Amino acid sequence: MIERLSLNQITVNRLTLRECVEACVRHKIPWIAPWRNRVEEIGVQESARILRDSSLRVSSLCRGGFFLAATQAARQEKIDDNRRAIDEAAELGAGCLVLVCGPAPNRDIDAARGMVADGIAAVLPHALERGVTLGVEALHPMFAADRSVIVTLDQALDLAGRFNSPNVGVVIDAFHVWWDPQLYSAIQRASGKIVGFHVSDWAVPLPGIVTGRSMMGDGVIELRRIRSAADAAGYSGPVEVEIMNEAIWEMPADSVIPEMIRRYLACV
Repeated sequence: MIERLSLNQITVNRLTLRECVEACVRHKIPWIAPWRNRVEEIGVQESARILRDSSLRVSSLCRGGFFLAATQAARQEKIDDNRRAIDEAAELGAGCLVLVCGPAPNRDIDAARGMVADGIAAVLPHALERGVTLGVEALHPMFAADRSVIVTLDQALDLAGRFNSPNVGVVIDAFHVWWDPQLYSAIQRASGKIVGFHVSDWAVPLPGIVTGRSMMGDGVIELRRIRSAADAAGYSGPVEVEIMNEAIWEMPADSVIPEMIRRYLACV
């Protein structure tokens, strides 16, 4: 199953894109998931060249979304940025552009969810033109106030379903959805719409909020069960290890990555 493993760049957050690519090649990881801030450091064309020369496959680009803002002018700026993100994903050959949809700008969470749909509708024609798939990622409810008003897989599926397009699907991140009592029925419902799958673990106590993810096997998530359910729903794509954790970031990447591979094989 190593052929499905993807290193999400945030897991080794101290590395540049070039260093992350070299680490993947060194440790025989076949996939990589860059972040836009690291692509921006050297430019999208140079990033694409580095990735092509490495023969790595790009599972996703993180991130687009954050469509919500208090004014129409500010919302347009976010739409324009998402169009740029789509161009970057196309240039990098990314399997999808991950959408973290954004928080309500004015406490009206229902209206905010409508604005998310409007934002996707505004950028979808460009995604179709560039051949880029948009992956709606549901985030854990603790992030509803500052990162995303889409907090369950069912909500993400409802949103994606509004477009009836092969270029809009959902990303399942185990850290965000493991708690949901409707998770497994939602995964079944997601058949044909899963465009990405992310893993980490939920340790107790949680080390933090944004940087609270742990290495697989150090927490309570039934990772293999969730992955098996996604497989049964027809997903056969890459599995990204996406860990945000200050202690892991402080460790040398060449120590983190072998342990990550071991845990992935044992737990996922």
